[in-house]
Amino acid sequence: MSGPLAGIRVVDLTSAVLGPVATQILGDMGADVIKVEPPEGDSIRPLGPSRHPGMGAYFLNINRNKKSVALDLKRSAAREALLRLVETADVFVYAAAAGFRKDGVHRDRPSFDDVIQGESGLAALNGGPGGEPRYVPMAVCDKICGYVLASAIGMALFHRERTGEGQEVHVPMLETMVAFNFVDHLWYGVLAEPEKGLGYPRMLTEHRRPFPTKDGHICILATTDTQSRHLFEAIDCPELAEDQRFSTLARRTDNIGELYEIVIERMRRRTTAEWRERLDSFDVPNGVVTSLEGLLADPYLNDAGFFERVEHPSEGKMLTTAIPVMFSGSPGDTFRLPPPRLGEHTRSVLGELGYSDAEIDDITTQASAIRD
Repeated sequence: MSGPLAGIRVVDLTSAVLGPVATQILGDMGADVIKVEPPEGDSIRPLGPSRHPGMGAYFLNINRNKKSVALDLKRSAAREALLRLVETADVFVYAAAAGFRKDGVHRDRPSFDDVIQGESGLAALNGGPGGEPRYVPMAVCDKICGYVLASAIGMALFHRERTGEGQEVHVPMLETMVAFNFVDHLWYGVLAEPEKGLGYPRMLTEHRRPFPTKDGHICILATTDTQSRHLFEAIDCPELAEDQRFSTLARRTDNIGELYEIVIERMRRRTTAEWRERLDSFDVPNGVVTSLEGLLADPYLNDAGFFERVEHPSEGKMLTTAIPVMFSGSPGDTFRLPPPRLGEHTRSVLGELGYSDAEIDDITTQASAIRD
């Protein structure tokens, strides 16, 4: 195994999205991740197109580099097996992330991504000023909190290496997402004066969107005074650099609607390709609007090898994404282990723990019956 977490064993009882995202990151980084599933399997196994039952696309996309052990933890023999497995682990992911703080009044409330999008303020922000609240079209809270959980586990492992002490790590989704959203939008609240206004005006203006061109759209962001001066030159309005409304970042923020109206009017005069060439020549950050289909065909991503075509032993041809984080000395491995079939590694993992074939049969008989 390669990766900065090679030699670390993770026992993973998570399901759905948040936990599996976190443990896939750990597995990509070299950890030996043992996914303990109930006899019926992770609840997300059926989701999406599939070639075989229980191997849906969503499951396949967030469960690589893991082994699957199926245990009915309602049975004492299976619980004992789990505890023996945990004794070999560096990390035991059992309830490390939930909707709310485990010591708070909402600790027992069930929660999923849509709930947290609403309660964290994200759905309201995504609706825009005065607009109907809208969910971001993905399980964004689950994924962000999954990344936070993986990061927190890495920090806890570092602490253990220094002190020899383990500890519990808990990631409450609501607080995590409120902190995430307020990075931009606490605004006067940072100065303990929230009554003067919350929300970063540039982010909230209705004009903040890809600009229409003659034949499509283009994305532009110029924040520094130098970038803004170059943008004004590129749109043939160099005098705006001396306009008191736009001469500094603070003034541009206060008058962002007026500034965007000018840019919008100018962008309609050329094609996207013409604007890209011109903005590049003036060193103004810009980009195109890319669809999901466009991403798969993107020359940059394909030249970088970001999309990897792999062969799953039972599911056949698959497309997976490369690990975006690069380590010069201990790189991770994208497809060291393909996403596992339910219970695929039960016998081998229990055998490593010293169980005999007869004992494994006893532990797994009911689990197999429920699956069948």
